[in-house]
Amino acid sequence: MTRRQTWLVVAAALVFALLFGIRQSQALFIRPLSASTGLGIAAISLAFACAQLMWGITQPVAGAIADRYGSGRVIALGGVLVAAGSVLTPYATSTWALVLLIGIVTAGGAGMAGFGVLMSAVGRTVPPEKRGIVSGIVNAGGSFGQFAVVPTAQLLTWMLGWVGAITALGVMALAVAPLARVLRGRPEATVTSHDVRAPDSMQQAVRDAWADPSFIYLTAGFFVCGFHVAFIATHLPGMVAHCGLPPEVGAWSLSLIGLFNIAGSFAAGSAIARWRMKSVLSLLYASRAVAVLSFLAAPKTTATFMVFSVVIGFTYLATVPPTVGLVAKLHGMRFLATLFGIVMLSHQVGGFLGAWLGGTLFERTGSYDSMWLIDIALAISAALIHLPIKEAPRLRPVLVA
Repeated sequence: MTRRQTWLVVAAALVFALLFGIRQSQALFIRPLSASTGLGIAAISLAFACAQLMWGITQPVAGAIADRYGSGRVIALGGVLVAAGSVLTPYATSTWALVLLIGIVTAGGAGMAGFGVLMSAVGRTVPPEKRGIVSGIVNAGGSFGQFAVVPTAQLLTWMLGWVGAITALGVMALAVAPLARVLRGRPEATVTSHDVRAPDSMQQAVRDAWADPSFIYLTAGFFVCGFHVAFIATHLPGMVAHCGLPPEVGAWSLSLIGLFNIAGSFAAGSAIARWRMKSVLSLLYASRAVAVLSFLAAPKTTATFMVFSVVIGFTYLATVPPTVGLVAKLHGMRFLATLFGIVMLSHQVGGFLGAWLGGTLFERTGSYDSMWLIDIALAISAALIHLPIKEAPRLRPVLVA
C-alpha cells in the first residue's frame, strides 16, 4: 500500500478502536447507574437497547451524507457527540434521560463513525484484492479498542469512581476529531476503476439492493450478529455478578473478547481473499452456536468465562469483513456507506432485542438461560440463511479506456 493508504487505514482503525471501546465499556456502568438512580436493570437495559437501535438508524443516514459529501466531518461530529453523551450520563436521573444520553446522543455519535463510513473512506482507495485484509485491519481496531479501553475503564473506576471514569472516557472520544481530518475527501474522487459499475444515483443503488435476494439474506443474517453482540456486551457483566463472581471477571471477559477478535478479524479478512464470503459467514455463525451451547452446559467458574470469551471473541466481529465485502462485491463501492448502513440497521435492530430482552427476561425469570437458548437458535438460523447467497456482482464491470 502507498503511504497515504496506510495512514487512512491506521486513522480508521484508531477511530473505530476509540469509539467501539467506549461503547463496550458502558456495560460496566449499568449497576452503578442502577444504584445511583434507583432504576431497575430492565429500565437501564431499555436505554442500552435504544442505543443499539440508534447506532443502526444513524449509520445509513451518516453513510448517505458521507457518500455525498465525504466522511471527515461526519466522523468528527460523531466523536463530539460521543464525548457529550458520556460526560452528561452521570447526571441523568430518569429512564428517559438515560435513553436520551446513552440511547440517542452517544449511540448516534458512534453510528456517525461506524464501520461502513470508515470503510467507505478507506476502501475506495485500495484495489479490490486488498479490501479483505484492509477491512480486517480496521475491524481489528475496534476489537483492540474493546481489549484496551474496557480494562482501562475498570481501572479508572477504581481510581476516580464511576462518574470520573465515564467522564474520562468522554474526553477520550474527542481524539476522534483530529483523526477525522485524515479521512476527509470527496467520495467520487476516489472510486477505483476496478469496481463494478456504480448506479446513477443513491436511490437507484438502494432499489437495486432491495431487489437482490442475496442482499436480503445478508441483511437478515446480520440481524442475528447484532443480537449476539448486544446481548453479550450488555449482559455478560451481569451474568458474572449473577454467578457470584467478582466484577473484574466481567471486565476481563469483555477485554478478552476484544483481544481474540483481533485475531478473528485478521483471519476473516484473509479468509475472504481465498474462500467464498458466504461460506466464511456460515462457519462463523455455526461456531457461535457451538460456543454458546458449550458455555451454557459448563459450570460457571472464572475459567469458564475466560475460555468462553476467548472462543466467542474469535468470531465476535469477524462477521464484519465478509459482510461488508459481500455488499461491495454485489453492489460496488460508490454507495457502500449507504448500503452497508442499511445492513447495519438490521444488525442493530437485532442488537436492540438482544440488549432489551436480556434485561427483561432476567427480571421475569431470574436467569439468563432462556436468552442463551434463543441465541443458539438464531446462530443456527444465520448459518443456514447465508448458504443461498449468489456471490457474484449484479452490475457489469467498468470499462476503462
